[in-house]
Amino acid sequence: MKTIALLDTVHPRFAEVLIQQGYQVEDFTSLAREEVLSKLDGVHALAIRSRFRIDKDFIDRMPSTLRVIGRYGSGMENIDVAYATEKGIRCVHAPEGNRQAVAEHALGMLLSVFNNLCKASAEVKFNQWKREENRGEELAGKTVGIIGYGNTGSAFARLLNAFPDVKVLVYDKYKTGFSHGNIVETNEYRIQEEADVVSLHIPLTSETYHLIDTRWIDRMHKPFYLINTSRGQCVDTHSLVEGLKSKKVLGACLDVLEYEKTSFEGLEMEHLPADFQYLVQHPKVMITPHIAGWSFQSHVKLAEILAQRIVDVLK
Repeated sequence: MKTIALLDTVHPRFAEVLIQQGYQVEDFTSLAREEVLSKLDGVHALAIRSRFRIDKDFIDRMPSTLRVIGRYGSGMENIDVAYATEKGIRCVHAPEGNRQAVAEHALGMLLSVFNNLCKASAEVKFNQWKREENRGEELAGKTVGIIGYGNTGSAFARLLNAFPDVKVLVYDKYKTGFSHGNIVETNEYRIQEEADVVSLHIPLTSETYHLIDTRWIDRMHKPFYLINTSRGQCVDTHSLVEGLKSKKVLGACLDVLEYEKTSFEGLEMEHLPADFQYLVQHPKVMITPHIAGWSFQSHVKLAEILAQRIVDVLK
């Protein structure tokens, strides 16, 4: 019987799928890294979210039986995929499992910021009835630039199809041939020329680290709204704050922050920096705690997809 070591908490459906197909699941979710490493003899697969990094040192200490590492989610930046592959270990993930959740969250944040929903709701609860101050902005007629046309980027583009007269410009460095309807494949420069909204749907790599910085913002021809549901470090927070102060950036929808812990279960800093405090207080900035892909439905889909991916490799 092949054994899968569960290193992070996931939906119970993950273990159910594996057990139904004759696999054994060992729960190591309460153990620290070193304790985990001492118990992996004979293990054939690992499953993890983001509790700690699967780096070169970790991989070098793996048993010879290990054949696959599964990431419960989309990004793979906490796994040294290149080194694992070099050692003959497959790395799999389940990015399609939460694509609808991320797309709907991005759209919800944008509509909330456009229409001052959080601000207006809070004011009414304090008996403040402000109508003119909360006059909204319509999405219809806007141009939305999407950077990255993978699972979440394409799902977000499909949602935007429901809005009249919304032009969707998409740039993906590694994909071509996906233009259809109001979705137009283009380059980064056209997005900077025409977009009213820019939404990031990219992994965190050396190419995308601080992609949105002062230079990038300054190249935007119009003041714009930024959505980031990818990884916090794709945006240089200080540059974003300066853009908000100069009105080059009209507002921001941030589900991720570059201050997050590796586990995404909180923020690294003990004392919140001034840039973060500015974002929190800005009326046109919405921040959520890395929950864009965190729906009840995606929780189950991620479990089922990743379990089957692991089975496919072990077979």
